[in-house]
Amino acid sequence: MKDEIQESIIDEFSIFDDWLDKYDYLISLSESLPAIDPAKRNDTYLIEGCQSRVWVAAELRDGKVYYTADSDAIITKGIVALLIRVMNGRKAAEAANIDLYFIDAIGLGENLSPTRSNGLRAMIQQMKLYALVFSKQNNN
Repeated sequence: MKDEIQESIIDEFSIFDDWLDKYDYLISLSESLPAIDPAKRNDTYLIEGCQSRVWVAAELRDGKVYYTADSDAIITKGIVALLIRVMNGRKAAEAANIDLYFIDAIGLGENLSPTRSNGLRAMIQQMKLYALVFSKQNNN
């Protein structure tokens, strides 16, 4: 099933011919990242397995998951901004099980270094885990 937000991201990235331009776009997206509470920039919210330091927090409001994040690496901030754009505001069960097909469609996975790819998987895993826990608590 097509997802409107992911299709929009695929369209945005399709205008760029090479990955240097796509990296520049990722960097610009980092500015749209919802700010994490500075008190949550600690080891509890730190994503294990990332080359850079990435913090992701989530909360459940009205049955929907909302994420905030930060990173000390600008490209990683852009990547997590994309993930949040796709996953934010969804019902917890939906966020826990979402197929993030845009990653392959824009070529992100194949154009990251192995350590960044591991970090991407770790971010996705943690974000889905938050949603799964919320869905079990909320039974949605």
